Amino acid sequence: MPKPVRKAVFPVAGLGTRFLPATKALPKEMLPVVDKPLIQYAVEEAQEAGIEEFIFVTGRAKSAIEDHFDHSVELEMVLRERGRSESLHSVLDWMPAPGHISYTRQQEPMGLGHAVWCARNFISDEPFAVLLADDLILSNPGCLKQMVDAHKKSGGNLVAVEEVPPSMTDQYGIIDASAENGQLIAAKGVVEKPKPADAPSALGIIGRYILEPIVLTILEHQERGTGNEIQLTDAMAKTIGLIPFHGFRYQGRRFDCGNKVGYLEANLAFALERPEMSERVREMLTKFN
Repeated sequence: MPKPVRKAVFPVAGLGTRFLPATKALPKEMLPVVDKPLIQYAVEEAQEAGIEEFIFVTGRAKSAIEDHFDHSVELEMVLRERGRSESLHSVLDWMPAPGHISYTRQQEPMGLGHAVWCARNFISDEPFAVLLADDLILSNPGCLKQMVDAHKKSGGNLVAVEEVPPSMTDQYGIIDASAENGQLIAAKGVVEKPKPADAPSALGIIGRYILEPIVLTILEHQERGTGNEIQLTDAMAKTIGLIPFHGFRYQGRRFDCGNKVGYLEANLAFALERPEMSERVREMLTKFN
């Protein structure tokens, strides 16, 4: 039986240039969807999946993320004094316990594989999850919880996949499938950002992974791939034939918050899920018809 997935890595070192000037001083992972930052949604998804240790791979100008996952003594004191218990719970209830958050820096922008490798000393010899906050997923249960449950049976490397437009395969890692069994897709290969004419399928990997530590061993070689970066997809591809490798068709709706339209769509979708505001949001939307 596979070891339990207890640790999660959050690569948050990117510059967020697509959202300038908003991200000049604010990390893109701190952009709010309704009233919570993207990174909090990712952490809460990990908590639901049973993750116990949270590892953030940061960069310069990311101190706002560390502050968000720390106590704000002055704010908490004011909320208590004013009897704002609901607001107080909103800033406390989701915070991981003391000692369960770690931070390390990716000092150079050398790709997702390099960012994950930077967390190697926190992982040890056990499977771990990787969550990209840009990919916000509306689902119940959460995407990672679905994957953790599937990983108990499949073991090995497991990546969330969805059908992407064939013209957009050059924006994703693409699975070369050999067999399907329900939500699990056995992979005989995986290619990083292939041109549409060269893509083995339209099954794109999105920002949820459960990986075995052998991936870190491969990343140790620092081999560069597409874009002259150290690609996580390339390292995963080298594990095929050594350990099981599956794509996972998760149930839910993904919003690509790495682009402005996807981010706006996510705000609307999550607002419509909130009973206290859904009716007003629907009324607002009718004005744009």
